[in-house]
Amino acid sequence: MLLSEQCYKKIDRELAKYPADQRQSAVMASLAHAQVELGWVSPEVMKELADYIGMPAIAVQEVATFYNMYNLKPVGKHKITVCTNLPCALSGGERAAHHLKQKLGIDYRDTTADGEFTLMEGECMGACGDAPVLLVNNHRMCSFMSNDKIDALVEELKK
Repeated sequence: MLLSEQCYKKIDRELAKYPADQRQSAVMASLAHAQVELGWVSPEVMKELADYIGMPAIAVQEVATFYNMYNLKPVGKHKITVCTNLPCALSGGERAAHHLKQKLGIDYRDTTADGEFTLMEGECMGACGDAPVLLVNNHRMCSFMSNDKIDALVEELKK
């Protein structure tokens, strides 16, 4: 077993939301629980989830590769995604990305040498009026990110 008993209990709660013949409907939530536990979703984890849910492994892989919220390779402890769609880019997203790249010493899709931070470029996060917007570990949205706020965020995450 690649996932803990605790993780399987969470997956079981997701599976219970659907009729027995529609267990595959819980695949996205199951992938999310696995990723929270492991930090990423390996091909072996996808296969294990497929077997557990009772669906073809390729179907789990199709979901995991379609959505960019799933990490298909190891990432840093803190994955920071910068919205660079046009409204955010024009409202400070490019500046925020440049500042993060300089501060962390990495480019998009890179991880710092200490394994703390991975920087990603993201699609629209639905908060154009709050630009520039960053998403930390797919769970925490940070809005109106000035260079000072970015510096404070990085320092907070380092603790």
